[in-house]
Amino acid sequence: MSKKKQKKVKIEATTDEKEKEVVEQTPEEVIAELKDKQLRLFAEFENFKKRTSKERLELYSTANEVVLLSLLPVIDDFERHINTLKDSSEKVEEDGVFLIFQKMKNILVQKGLKDMDIQIGAELNTDFHEAITNIPAPNEDLKGKIVDVIEKGYLLNEKVIRYAKVVIANNE
Repeated sequence: MSKKKQKKVKIEATTDEKEKEVVEQTPEEVIAELKDKQLRLFAEFENFKKRTSKERLELYSTANEVVLLSLLPVIDDFERHINTLKDSSEKVEEDGVFLIFQKMKNILVQKGLKDMDIQIGAELNTDFHEAITNIPAPNEDLKGKIVDVIEKGYLLNEKVIRYAKVVIANNE
């Protein structure tokens, strides 16, 4: 218990010393100190305003993210259907489903949605790709590279909202 009392006394003594320092300051030093505090407070407030405005802009630009994420499976279904139509002898461009898909895709592009352009044989980039599985490399050139795209990836205003799911060739 006596140690705790001694610490309190020391703290009080240092507090008293600080108060003596404040009293002993010249008016010029007090003014300089107050100006410095005001300048720091002003700078902190400006940083706060910049940060909140940046966060607000980011919120507005990605506000539709949840809605667009829920529409991505529908787009995938449209693309699968159009690919099956391409395999048949029907004209895809005249099909109503294709026209609806194009219209929907154009609206989503206007809202900031972009699909990732993934090339077969490109290097795996973990900022945009998610490796689902590895397969034996069909040739030496494809070792460690993308050999198939399972699911397309999408960007919303340059932010990844869905990673592309890809298959990678083994290095072995």
